[in-house]
Amino acid sequence: MHRSKLTAVLVDVPDEVYEREVRFWGSATGRQPVVPEGNPEYSDFGEVVPGWQFMVQRVGAAARCHLDVETDDIDAEVRRLEALGAERVGPVKQWVIMRDPAGLLFCVVPVQTGEAFDRLATTWP
Repeated sequence: MHRSKLTAVLVDVPDEVYEREVRFWGSATGRQPVVPEGNPEYSDFGEVVPGWQFMVQRVGAAARCHLDVETDDIDAEVRRLEALGAERVGPVKQWVIMRDPAGLLFCVVPVQTGEAFDRLATTWP
């Protein structure tokens, strides 16, 4: 048995527009981003909606958005999502990049939101 929930929206942008994008979303949300220690490619604006983190991520690809699914058992959640039609792309640090049936990327990550996870996560067999 494990638990999971949608946890984050990330705006993925190329390096050349990263700083401008961070300034834009900081002004748009009225929040100052935090750069997580050891992860300088992220600017984290925190939970702009309860239980949902919002981040800008520097990537080497065209601009896009992606979702994160947080879970207390990454392997079990990846297997569950594969059974539903998702495809494993590969591991990065402590998480797994996946592709949904339409080809959109998303990540399965460890628990990020603490109390919101405890309150809102779904329990799976």
